[in-house]
Amino acid sequence: MRGPLAGIRILELGHMLAGPYCGLVLADLGAEVIKVETADGDIARRIGPNMVGEQNVYFASLNRNKKSVCLDVSQQDDRKKFNALVASSHALITNLRPSAIRKLGLTYDNLRHINPRIVCVALTGYGLDSPKAEYPAYDYVIQALTGVMALTGDPDSPPTKTGYSAVDNSAGLGAAVGLLAKIVEGRGGQVDLAMYDIMLSQMNYLAAAWLNAQDPPMRYAGSAHPYIVPAQLFRTSDHFLCIFVTHDDFWRRLAEEVGHPEWVSDRAFATMSARRENREAVVGALQEVLLTDTTERWLKRLQPTGIVVSGVETLATALADEQIAARRMTISIESESGVIRTLGNPIKFGPVDIEPTPPPRLGEHTDMLLSRSPSGGPDEH
Repeated sequence: MRGPLAGIRILELGHMLAGPYCGLVLADLGAEVIKVETADGDIARRIGPNMVGEQNVYFASLNRNKKSVCLDVSQQDDRKKFNALVASSHALITNLRPSAIRKLGLTYDNLRHINPRIVCVALTGYGLDSPKAEYPAYDYVIQALTGVMALTGDPDSPPTKTGYSAVDNSAGLGAAVGLLAKIVEGRGGQVDLAMYDIMLSQMNYLAAAWLNAQDPPMRYAGSAHPYIVPAQLFRTSDHFLCIFVTHDDFWRRLAEEVGHPEWVSDRAFATMSARRENREAVVGALQEVLLTDTTERWLKRLQPTGIVVSGVETLATALADEQIAARRMTISIESESGVIRTLGNPIKFGPVDIEPTPPPRLGEHTDMLLSRSPSGGPDEH
């Protein structure tokens, strides 16, 4: 592999999404990521109905550029082989429950005698040690417990989850940052990252409003921003328009373009603070105007003014946009099962990406990797 992380070896004992997404981010950047799987394999190999030949599409989306070794680390013979990999690795990622992590000896305290410089990342629901440490945790539950569901959707609708796995993906990114921070530090150690914590941390300014002013967050119609008005979805004559007016000059441009220059001098509409205090009147007046034309026509009028505005696209239309090709955000991976199309790496270093390798077959690299002589420890970095 080429890339900024070439020469870094990472072991991954994970399943489904958060742990494997962490490994994917690092593998895309050139690290050698070795999935350690039991004979049953990662659960993700069996999720979803979509296949390319023998390759499961869900699994493929999270596991390109990796290698797979079949080992049961709870068994003595396999444990010795696993320990040999630990001796030559820079880091270990696991997203099992804390009790399983400790039972299998996957903490830094347990592995430091084999490799004192290894970084052990425990990506769990609630942390290695906490009142809820052993509670089962999935993306849905964490969204429910951290207030995300309660803030999502229109005020009159039930609590709503995000449309994708926001917690798992955020946790995977956070774990990758923690892992790399310890490698840069040049010392081994334990990284303890909780899905609960990572999602709560993203409530930043909303949590600060409550902690400092007891200002409770709430849902607004049209997915509106709590402080900025107008900044939300509006209906047009045929669809929706997303408008985000972050300062008074944008408001002036919007008012003039929609044919209401008087809004600029209206004391109830003129400033950001006034518009926030008169949210209902501002939104109602603008909504009445926007219903008179189509989304496409409003975009043609408003985009040249520099106002932050867009339509609401589906994933299918987003993937067909010219932006995708320009940023190389879809890739095709040649495999024995056929061509697998998936999303590319969002972190760019230049015009040439690392050539992706197919997601590994279960145990595909067992013989190759376990027949190597241990290097005696990871290289200096």
